[in-house]
Amino acid sequence: MTPLAVALLAGALTLALSLSLPIAVKPWLVRLGIMDVPNERSSHERPVLRGLGLAVLIAMLVGGVFAVVLFAVPGWGGHAVWDALLVVVIGSLLAGMLGLAEDLRGISVPVRSAALLLIAAGSAVGVLFAAGQFGGAGLGHGPGLAGGDVRPLVGPLAGVDPLSSVTVSTEPLPFWGAAVLVVYAVLFISSYINVANFMDGLNGISGFHGVIAGLTFGVVGWVQDMPWLVAAGLVLAAGFAGFLPWNLTKPGAFMGDVGSYLLGGATALTSFAALVSGAPLLATIGPMVIYFGDVGVTLVKRVRAGKRWDEPHKEHTYQRIQQRGYTHVQASGLTAACTLAASVLGVASCCTPLWGTLVLLAGGFAVLLVYLALPRLLPDRSAAIQH
Repeated sequence: MTPLAVALLAGALTLALSLSLPIAVKPWLVRLGIMDVPNERSSHERPVLRGLGLAVLIAMLVGGVFAVVLFAVPGWGGHAVWDALLVVVIGSLLAGMLGLAEDLRGISVPVRSAALLLIAAGSAVGVLFAAGQFGGAGLGHGPGLAGGDVRPLVGPLAGVDPLSSVTVSTEPLPFWGAAVLVVYAVLFISSYINVANFMDGLNGISGFHGVIAGLTFGVVGWVQDMPWLVAAGLVLAAGFAGFLPWNLTKPGAFMGDVGSYLLGGATALTSFAALVSGAPLLATIGPMVIYFGDVGVTLVKRVRAGKRWDEPHKEHTYQRIQQRGYTHVQASGLTAACTLAASVLGVASCCTPLWGTLVLLAGGFAVLLVYLALPRLLPDRSAAIQH
């Protein structure tokens, strides 16, 4: 079985489970009375069942473990590299479980913050170990999607990058270099888990984001010849694609913190592992530009206005779009379209020299600026809806 076949099977298994598991999970959530009651941050007007992200978590766990096992067994996955995928699966599980604990009984801010930092730090060290920084075997681009011999790692940690013709050391980074990467990963991963939680405020928005991010990582894995990244991306996309029908059809259901923490953790951790494995920086962060930009700009505006940054509000760009009379799906779709545009520009950086990458970077900023301006650019439909 080729690594591509394993990745496709893992994605198909994840999708099937994500579509079907809510049948078993919903009654349990109903018995526990886990409901999302409208508050100052909410864009819905009635209590809605939440916590259905647990089904996504189970589906992604099973799909991810399935791929890891087949990659690890000689002859089943073409001897593909599986270490990074295992770290992504474990880190995503821990992030989702932290969100589940928040859904079930609530966690104090200091405890939650400490747990996020520990999950991010442990995941970062795990990725670097898999990359050979602390004695691991090294990630590499694997045997190719159709099977074959393992090829050396291409990217910032070893070898020669044929896409940019930049020669870099094949030796592990010095301790200070690895330490800098760990610090970056801790801030990056923990921050994005919070960002994904802040952005989970409309029907469809998180599901669309997970699908786009996962497919982007899958394409990057294909282009960069990283079978484990193809599998990680397809599992991520399939998990949240299976959630969308349950979220968008009546009576609807929310993923809860278990789902948003899972989304943020899986996306950020996959991004970091792809970067360490040699994928271009823009390709790894493309799906995250809009989310980071929305949250960052909104928080800065609130602080400058003398407001508390951590209190509930409805001032994010996606919320302001919806407040202009657009449906949840329309506002979420506009956000997803901008995320897709930034992701496509990121993927294009896999095939461009430095000057092309700079052009693509400028393009990504332009997409972000257009997105942030949408509440002013779009026609106001709210008055027509009220009448």
